[in-house]
Amino acid sequence: MVVPYEGQSFSTLRRQCQQNGSLFEDPLFPATDQSLFCQDNHIGRVTWKRPKQLCSNPHLFVNGISAHDLHQGQLGNCWFVAACSSLASRDALWQKVIPDWTDQEWDEKNYAGIFHFCFWRFGEWVDVVIDDRLPTVNGELIYCHSSDNNEFWSALLEKAYAKICGCYEALDGGNTADALVDFTGGVSETMDLMEIGFKDDEEKCNKLFERVLKVYNRGGLISCSIRATSAADMEARLACGLVKGHAYAVTDVCRVRLGHGLLAYFKSDKLTMIRMRNPWGQREWNGPWSDSSEEWKKVSQSERERMGVTVQDDGEFWMTFDDFIANFTDLILCRLINKSYLSFHKTWEEAVMHGSWRRHNEPLLNRAGGCVNNSSSFLQNPQYAFHVKKPKDEVLICLQQKERRATLREGRGQNLAIGFDIHRVELNRIYRMHVTQQKIGGSVYINSRSVFKRINLAEGRYVIIPTTFDPGLEADFLLRIYTDVPSSCKELTLDEPPQTCWSGLCGYPCMVTQVHILSANGLSGQDSDGVSDPYVIIRCEGEKVCSPVHKNTQNPVFDTKGVFYRKKANKPISIEVCVCVCIYNHNFLMDSFLGQVTLTAEPGDFQQTLHLRDKDDRHDNDLPGTLSVAIVTNTVLTNI
Repeated sequence: MVVPYEGQSFSTLRRQCQQNGSLFEDPLFPATDQSLFCQDNHIGRVTWKRPKQLCSNPHLFVNGISAHDLHQGQLGNCWFVAACSSLASRDALWQKVIPDWTDQEWDEKNYAGIFHFCFWRFGEWVDVVIDDRLPTVNGELIYCHSSDNNEFWSALLEKAYAKICGCYEALDGGNTADALVDFTGGVSETMDLMEIGFKDDEEKCNKLFERVLKVYNRGGLISCSIRATSAADMEARLACGLVKGHAYAVTDVCRVRLGHGLLAYFKSDKLTMIRMRNPWGQREWNGPWSDSSEEWKKVSQSERERMGVTVQDDGEFWMTFDDFIANFTDLILCRLINKSYLSFHKTWEEAVMHGSWRRHNEPLLNRAGGCVNNSSSFLQNPQYAFHVKKPKDEVLICLQQKERRATLREGRGQNLAIGFDIHRVELNRIYRMHVTQQKIGGSVYINSRSVFKRINLAEGRYVIIPTTFDPGLEADFLLRIYTDVPSSCKELTLDEPPQTCWSGLCGYPCMVTQVHILSANGLSGQDSDGVSDPYVIIRCEGEKVCSPVHKNTQNPVFDTKGVFYRKKANKPISIEVCVCVCIYNHNFLMDSFLGQVTLTAEPGDFQQTLHLRDKDDRHDNDLPGTLSVAIVTNTVLTNI
C-alpha cells in the first residue's frame, strides 16, 4: 500500500492541471529560498526553471537509466547520490521508486509539470508529488544532475527527497544507509572493516566476500567509504586516487576468470573483485586493476566485455576484494528481506512493532528510561518479547527512529543516540521485567537513524528493550525482527496480573518465584544404548513450563527458566524430568516419566542439587540422576 505524502494525490493534481491547461506549482514545496535552505541563503540569487527552459527536448530518461547518469552538485550529499547510483543498477527497485515512469515521460500534449516518486518511510511506502521547477544559477542546475543535459530523473528524484526532508540543505551530510533503506524498505547493516579485523584474517575476508556477493546477487544495495578522522580529512584525495569521507556506490561484485581461451574455463582459481563508482563522476582508484592497468591483460576480451570494463574517467572502477579491504574502512549492506513463500532463497518471518519513548512522572508509566547505565529507570523503557522456536536461529533486529531532518529549522533535526539490549527470560513471561535478567547481546548506541544487529540465538524466549542513550528523551521508533519461523513478538504492557472481580474469591498473587532448571546428571537411558531424550516440566498452581527436548544425552544442560505468580506461597513447586521415547513398531511417540522433585521456594535459596524420586513416592527411594535447580528470585509482586 502506498500513502500519498501530505494527502497530495498525483493523479488528481495532474488531471486538474490538464483540465485547466496549467503547469503544476507545488504549494507545499514552493520555488523559494524556504525550499532551499534551513536558515539563510548562502548561494546568492537562485532562479527556478522548468526543464523546458533549460533544453529544447527534455526527457526523464535518455537511453535508459544508469549509474553513470548521476553527478553530485553543490550539496554535500554524496551519500544520497551514491545510493542513487546503486539504485540505478536495479530495475525492480528504481521502477518502484520512480513509478509509472513511462507515463511520467514528457508528452507535449498532456504535460502538466508534475512528477511523483515513492520512498519507504517508517514502515510504509509514501508517494511524494513535486513540480518540475529546479534551482539554477547562471542557467545551470546547482544540485544533482545528469551527464546528458536533457535528462532529468536524478534532479527530480533529489527534489522529491529534499521535500520530505524539509529542504535541499537538509541533505547536506547524511548516511547512505538511510537512503538505501528509503529506496528499498530493506535493512541496512553497517560494518566497521577495521574493528572486525578482516585485513589480517584471510578466512574472515573470504566469508565477508561471500556475504557481500550474496547480498548483491539477491538484489540488495551496497555502499562503502573511507573514514575521515578530522575535518581536514573530509574529501581529501589519497595517493591511490580514493577520497576520504566520501560515499561510494558498489555497482558489481563477482569472481573473474583469469586467462584466455578455453584454458581459462578449466582453471579453478578466480579473482574476487568489486566495482565501485564515485558520485562525482570522476577521480578513480589508480592502483592494480584500475581502468588502464596492465593487470587487465590477464583477462580475456570476452570476460572484460561481460564485466563491462571501460577505460574512461567516469568515476567507475574495479579493484580486487583484498585491495578493497585494505583501503576502505566502512561497508553498508542493505538487504532486501525476502518474505515470499514461493522463493527458492531463504525466507524470513517479519515482526513489526511501532513504539514511542515517552516521559511520565509515575515510574510504572514512564517509557523513556535511557540505556542500562541508568539503572533506576532502564527497565521503564518499552519491552518486546519474542520466541526463538528452533534449536538455533539467526535473528535480524533493526531499530529505527523517526526521521528528524524536517525539523532542522527548529533546531531539533539531529538524531538521538539509540540502541537496544536483548535479554533471555523465562519461557512463560507475559509481564514486564522489573529486574534485569540474562543479557545475551545488544546493539551499539549511535546517533544514527537506525541500528542493526545480526545474532544467533538458542531456542527460548527473549525480551528486546529499545532505548535512547540518555533518559527523558521522547521520540517514535520502529522495531523490526526477522526470524526463520514466526516469533510471536508482542509488547509487554502489564506490570503484574490484572485484578478482576474474581480476585477476591480466588485469591490474588502475593509472591513471584523464578525457578531456573540448570542441568541434570546420570539420567537412566530409555534406549538400548542407554541414551535418552530428556526434557523438564515445572508445575506450579496449575501453570507449567516445559523445556525443549535435549537429544541423545544423559546429562542435559537445560537452562530453562519459569516465573510463577503465586497465591499459595507455601505450596511446593513440582519439577518433573521426562524422556521422549519413540515406539517404532507402533510408529508413534510417547513420553516416559523419569523422576520428580518437589521444591519449596524459601527466600535465600539459590542453588540446590536434588535427587529424583518416584512420582508416587511409595517406596521413598531416590532414582538414578540428580537435578541442579536455582531459585533466582522469590520476592513480592511487581519486583520481577
